[in-house]
Amino acid sequence: MKDLKYMAAFTIPICAFIGIYLKGYWSFITPVYVFMLIPLMELLLPVSVTNYQGKEREAKEKNKLFDWLLYLNIPLVFGLLYYSLYELSAGTYETFELVGIILSVGIVLGANGINVAHELGHRAKSFERFLGKLLLLPSLYMHFYIEHNYGHHLHAATKEDPATAKYNQSLYSFWLTSVTRQYLNAWAIQKKLLKSRNSGVFSYYNDMLWYTLIQIVHLGFIYYLFGSSVLIYALLASLVGFLLLETVNYIEHYGLMRTKLPSGRYERVREIHSWNSNHVMGRIVLYELTRHSDHHYKSSKKYQILDYHDTSPQMPYGYPTSMVLSFVPPLWFRVMNPRIPDEMKKAGI
Repeated sequence: MKDLKYMAAFTIPICAFIGIYLKGYWSFITPVYVFMLIPLMELLLPVSVTNYQGKEREAKEKNKLFDWLLYLNIPLVFGLLYYSLYELSAGTYETFELVGIILSVGIVLGANGINVAHELGHRAKSFERFLGKLLLLPSLYMHFYIEHNYGHHLHAATKEDPATAKYNQSLYSFWLTSVTRQYLNAWAIQKKLLKSRNSGVFSYYNDMLWYTLIQIVHLGFIYYLFGSSVLIYALLASLVGFLLLETVNYIEHYGLMRTKLPSGRYERVREIHSWNSNHVMGRIVLYELTRHSDHHYKSSKKYQILDYHDTSPQMPYGYPTSMVLSFVPPLWFRVMNPRIPDEMKKAGI
């Protein structure tokens, strides 16, 4: 039964469904749950540094339950999105209700959409990678698949990586630089991939063109079904979704930089180049994303068997709590800057 602990991730879309159905101040139940109640639970619950070993580890890796817990997010995410858009098109809402609903849907698009897409995007099976790309669609962030897999995992913890926050860089500055540079990097990577196949930009193999077309069709379908006003709400929800992702990107590698070797190349990515958190609540609602150090060590490893490493830099709080801290830059700097090694601070300047 303890394997079902990851069903806690479904509490986020459930809260969103409740908020949209009940309306009024209930529309804010999801942001309150994610950014207040979960951080509170993280502070109250103990951390766990346990790693699976031997036959138990093999059994966990082969257990299909963990895969199905990911797949179930697809009907939840798309069901919530279209349910919310239908409700918005059919009723009249106060401004505060619209804000609550947009935030709620956006949080689900980020936590149960992009986060699960990230996990599936690293899988060996093409079907699972397809599902991952599908979950990126509602946030209009399909280019993330290319940049993350072919860019971030190569350049993480260097100045060349747009998804690595520099020392003393605020979250809001990072939002601007990361969103812009990741999109441009995705196109640059795509062009290199096309060149290796002797294909031009206008090619069947240009995934960036396909992603653009699919996202336009997605938005056109929403406009056709619900009209221009609801289309705007969908765009705002997608904005919340990918900014939630970028907030996670911000805290994952903040200030941690790899050493540049005399050859001009960087040292290999190690466990010391990602912030780790063993706070239980954040771990289960984010499918072990908080054991990020081990993910970079071996990106193909499934979430349920990611390990804790003693050498990994540890966050004082879980990821949800750390995200809240990052919203207030002076507080974030005060908590996190002393934890960054001096040599990495200098490398990041």
